[in-house]
Amino acid sequence: MANLPVMQLVRELVRTYQGFTATAFAQIESTSGLGAAEFDVLSALAGNEGLTFKDLSDRTLIYKTTLTSVVDRLQKKGLVERRHCTEDRRCIYVAVTQDGQALFDRVFPAHVEFLQQRLAGLSDGDLETLRSGLSALRQRFD
Repeated sequence: MANLPVMQLVRELVRTYQGFTATAFAQIESTSGLGAAEFDVLSALAGNEGLTFKDLSDRTLIYKTTLTSVVDRLQKKGLVERRHCTEDRRCIYVAVTQDGQALFDRVFPAHVEFLQQRLAGLSDGDLETLRSGLSALRQRFD
């Protein structure tokens, strides 16, 4: 059973995910002091006027149940702030602060460079083939 092609694929997918997360998340933490979820939220907010919690959840890889605590941590660090919507008092926007934007502007280019170095040697065609294959695989589970 372990030698079935589907099991070999799953094993390789899990190993790849584990390797990617361990390496990429360590780089993010070492350069920014943020965890992966915090960096994900900061990345989604950077460069815009703010997002509602619903929109922020849709743009990140974070479950809605976890998002509030991630935003709380970022707010305590002075990197984001909550703002009430003018059109609906029940609505709250989360926006990046100047300090948060400055951190993102410093860390994100280094993170992109780190990823590019790790993927060096793969052609644009290779990257597109991988992206397309992963997208097709993800659609089987959505």
